[in-house]
Amino acid sequence: MEGETIITALSLIGTLAGSFGGILVSSKLTNYRIEQLEKKVDRHNSFAERMPVMEEQIKVVNHRLEDLEHEIQRPHSKAD
Repeated sequence: MEGETIITALSLIGTLAGSFGGILVSSKLTNYRIEQLEKKVDRHNSFAERMPVMEEQIKVVNHRLEDLEHEIQRPHSKAD
């Protein structure tokens, strides 16, 4: 009878330790994946912040190109 009680107690301890270990590993994996997703979101947000600036710069470059094209197409009147 006493041997059964010891075996039962050891089984309970083993089950609790296994369950606790599984919970810890699962928690660590979940935290790791959340960190990786946060890094991706940060990169995306950085890109999203830069896009309007880039769009404005492209508009300026396009306008300047149009000005240069008009200047080239216009006949230049140079004094001889």
